[in-house]
Amino acid sequence: MIIKGINSLDISSHVEKLKNLSFEIGIYRPPSEGGSHSLLMRFTRNCPWNKCTFCEMYKEERFELRSVQEIKTDIDNVAAIRDELTALSWKMGFGGSMRREVIALLLQSDPHFHHNHCTISVFQWLYSGGKTAFLQDANSIIMRPHELIEVLVYLREKLPSLKRVTTYARAKTLAQRKSEELVEIKKAGLDRLHIGLESGDDEVLKRVNKGVSSAEQIEGGIKAIEAGFEVSEYWMPDLGGRERWRQHAENTARVLNAINPHYIRSRPLVPRPGTPLFKEFEEGKFTLSSPHERLEELKLMISRLEVNSRVCFDHAMNAWTNERGTLLFRQDYEGYKFPEEKALVLSLIEQGLRIDEKNHVDIKDLIALSSL
Repeated sequence: MIIKGINSLDISSHVEKLKNLSFEIGIYRPPSEGGSHSLLMRFTRNCPWNKCTFCEMYKEERFELRSVQEIKTDIDNVAAIRDELTALSWKMGFGGSMRREVIALLLQSDPHFHHNHCTISVFQWLYSGGKTAFLQDANSIIMRPHELIEVLVYLREKLPSLKRVTTYARAKTLAQRKSEELVEIKKAGLDRLHIGLESGDDEVLKRVNKGVSSAEQIEGGIKAIEAGFEVSEYWMPDLGGRERWRQHAENTARVLNAINPHYIRSRPLVPRPGTPLFKEFEEGKFTLSSPHERLEELKLMISRLEVNSRVCFDHAMNAWTNERGTLLFRQDYEGYKFPEEKALVLSLIEQGLRIDEKNHVDIKDLIALSSL
């Protein structure tokens, strides 16, 4: 690609500057933050709990709090990458807007630029509008409140295009935070919390070593909403297995009704090789439900919901099919509005139950694929 008016020296100067700019990026983020190409900013490393029997994320990794200065340096480097890309866009005649030609020219100018994940990440964020950021890793709300507030204010100052900033948060941490601390964190610029509810049943929570009670989940969720946060609660169909499906469904609905979050997101369980829960599954101590049994559990949970929430199936594990052989549920990030679309979701579940079970994806097949 040859861009009129730009010589190789102009390009090389940008390439050299961008090579020297980097920031730390973690591995995990919610699907909705990937869909919006949220800027990934690592405020903490790994998970401070890291004991859930179903989870393979962050295993063998030690939790670390990053310093305020480390985080600010990362933010400065993101801003510098943004400025370099914007300057290159102006030189290319695009008026500072992000066009594919900008990154294409950089990639073409240096064969090693494909490995510059930081620049590519910032480009994708800008190309998508530069409006959202996700703070990694698993529970950044555990940071000292005054430090989290300081870096949030700095993030918003340096990256003023941001309209939404989100992070994972643990319900127990939220329950332990003072309400006034949460209010100040919200005012500083944190908008949405992604909370792993998993189950509302205390027996199930104890068996999977979640380290939180249903009462603490309710307290943490309510405190977050009262502080002004938008709250996404994630639950795991079949986390109770065939043995405890009913209490899992009923008590999960009970807890969600008490919280009344903005979003309820379904993440059906797929035991991961190497986790304690997978070992229980292999040893016959934990029995997975069939596709129809999972739908019966989902039907019970949904029927008990009395919320003003958006109920979402925005994950590939929600793999049930309808009578046309396509996905049973929409997998967009906004989902179904409750209570208005509750009857629709229940009717879709009935569709799935009418279909021969062999036409649904069996979780055991997904486990086999993940083991390859």
